[in-house]
Amino acid sequence: MTDWSVIYQKETMSPRPDVSEERKGQIMNAAEEVFSQKGFSDARMDDIAEETGLSKGTLYLYYKSKDKLIIAFLDRIFQREFQVLEDMDLSTTNAEEAIDIVIESVVKDLMIMFRLIPVVYEFLALAFRNKYVREALKHYLNRYMNMLKPIIQMGIDSGEFRNVDALDTAIAIVAVMEGTILLWVYDRSLVDPEHHIRSGMKLLLDGVKA
Repeated sequence: MTDWSVIYQKETMSPRPDVSEERKGQIMNAAEEVFSQKGFSDARMDDIAEETGLSKGTLYLYYKSKDKLIIAFLDRIFQREFQVLEDMDLSTTNAEEAIDIVIESVVKDLMIMFRLIPVVYEFLALAFRNKYVREALKHYLNRYMNMLKPIIQMGIDSGEFRNVDALDTAIAIVAVMEGTILLWVYDRSLVDPEHHIRSGMKLLLDGVKA
């Protein structure tokens, strides 16, 4: 016999709130703290579980392995940056001004996340032996290219830039940014990322101007 009182109670009860996104944010905040202190290699899932106050079993419900947590962590960092860049309205500027706006946004973001830079480059080292990490980085690189190439092509079409290859120029722009940060990791007394990214970009853009 059907127990209608049970069905009625189930249908009239308030739906249980979805806390999954909130929980993921909690885990990511803890991962950022642990990774920045210990790096990827030495950090353990136990450390992150302890930082969140969650059980290790609960942590594994959201992230099945440390590798998956690492990729989600880096995705969070890149998504913050891309969201700002892709929301910009660059339609009222010329190509050089648009690139300057992009560079200033990247520099500003770097200043905020400097303590994570060594962790990011440890992530890059993983790309040599982990195909999933390599695919994630390829995805981020392509998003940079897809954002920069139309701006550069706009400058070529308008006569602002010489008839350079838009893809080659986009790769050079990303190489200046990434390379400067890598040099800063090597020698912080020699390289000032904020200054040298700007100066490197000025040299590059001076070279492509018509």
